[in-house]
Amino acid sequence: MMSMLRCRSRARITLAVIVLAGCASQMEPAQRSISDIEAIVSSASSEAAKYVPDQLTDVQRKLGELKTTFDNKDYAAVVAGAPAVMSAAQSLAGAAAAKKDELTKALNEQWSDLAAVLPGSMTAIQSRIDLLGKKSSKNLTAGIDLDAASASLSSAASLWSKAQAAFATGNLTEAVTTAKTVSSNLEGLASTLKMDLAAPAAAPTAASPSR
Repeated sequence: MMSMLRCRSRARITLAVIVLAGCASQMEPAQRSISDIEAIVSSASSEAAKYVPDQLTDVQRKLGELKTTFDNKDYAAVVAGAPAVMSAAQSLAGAAAAKKDELTKALNEQWSDLAAVLPGSMTAIQSRIDLLGKKSSKNLTAGIDLDAASASLSSAASLWSKAQAAFATGNLTEAVTTAKTVSSNLEGLASTLKMDLAAPAAAPTAASPSR
């Protein structure tokens, strides 16, 4: 009887050793998988945070879950779950690059549209101010502060120069944002001067002095 108990005890010990050995054998690959995923996420995080932040957050969440599982010493679960998280992490760089290209294309299109219109708008407004500044147009200037209008146009021209400088250095976001501000300011100024920027050529005719 004693011999049988001893055999059972040895069997349990042997099984425990085997289990521990199995855990130990999976600990290293589990740890390595987490380290590899962390390295990929770290490398892609800067661009991913700008262009695919939700996707980055999801990958970071999954990585955090793997780390928790590792801390709980469930190394087999880490090894099993790591490939999916690795795949998601590896997709970050490509997704960020694709989104960046998409946004860059959109910004370039917006810039092209604004750059095609704004210089002409400023020229039209300057012509309107010059026209209203003539003595023969005094009856059209009621309620219009031409000095303030000139100052506003000068400010818009300065902002446009800043937008062009930003574009020249490749800062498309700043260039487009500034150009949109210029566009908005010019529209307000045109309204003050009682002119239609959509048809600048017609402005002098509409402003012709009555006899």
